[in-house]
Amino acid sequence: MADLSVSMAGISFKNPIIPASGTFGFGREYLDYYPVSVLGGMSLKGTTLHRRAGNPPPRIAEAPMGMINSVGLQNPGVDYFLSHELPKVADEDTVIIANIAGSAIEDYVESVRKLEGSAVDMIELNISCPNVKMGGAALGSNCTSAGEATKAVRKATSKPLMVKLSPNVTDISEIARAVEAEGADAVSLINTPIGMRIDIRTRRPVLHNNIGGMSGPAIFPLAVRMVWQVANAVKIPVSGIGGVTTFQDAIEMMMAGATTVQVGAAMFQNPMAPVEIIDGMNHWLDEQNISSVREIIGSVQPW
Repeated sequence: MADLSVSMAGISFKNPIIPASGTFGFGREYLDYYPVSVLGGMSLKGTTLHRRAGNPPPRIAEAPMGMINSVGLQNPGVDYFLSHELPKVADEDTVIIANIAGSAIEDYVESVRKLEGSAVDMIELNISCPNVKMGGAALGSNCTSAGEATKAVRKATSKPLMVKLSPNVTDISEIARAVEAEGADAVSLINTPIGMRIDIRTRRPVLHNNIGGMSGPAIFPLAVRMVWQVANAVKIPVSGIGGVTTFQDAIEMMMAGATTVQVGAAMFQNPMAPVEIIDGMNHWLDEQNISSVREIIGSVQPW
């Protein structure tokens, strides 16, 4: 069998497959399906400094080849996460990634300080959240604010820092370079593009929040393009996200330049998707006589 191990931001992963934040809960929810130790890692549910109730329903809408969600970061807060959720998965033999969100840079800083000394292996900084001090604009929407958030969090934690980038920008490569310059150890992308559905009978948006983040197979080509662009723009590793459904998708994402691959919306249809992707990737590598998955990272040959 091929060697599936990869290294990202100084952390060793037994394989490159990671359930994406927001689709895997806090990990314990999947223990009845399979031991999470088979996964390379798991990015846990987006967590904020204080408890959030999330947006009012309806919060989920169907879309062609995907879905749109506006859950609104419903979560119990970082203190509850540390006392009740993390202990349930802390001993699992896999990389634990805490996804941190907030409405101000100070929120991010306080959250990661609380995680210092915990069993969390890596921080994934979600800078796609609306920032109240910027009039509602997302921290990741421009190089200055993305860099400021990264710099502040970098100073607040000794844990490896991965910054999750939004596709809803003019040039995602510029944002990636900005967070790299301020101390990011890795970047993950893409977060969800913004979409909308309208009920033609009521003439109202399907989502109560009017708009939401789109995920699923429809965004896969967009994600591959952005991963390729960013991987060629920065020196730090990339975690590829967006519409990955099959092992072929994961291989394609790695060829574009991703060191690890996150699987999200696919699990709502098939909870076993990450395990099946790992198995399929292993068989494909064997068939291709490739001894290590690391050989395919960034191996695409542009025309």
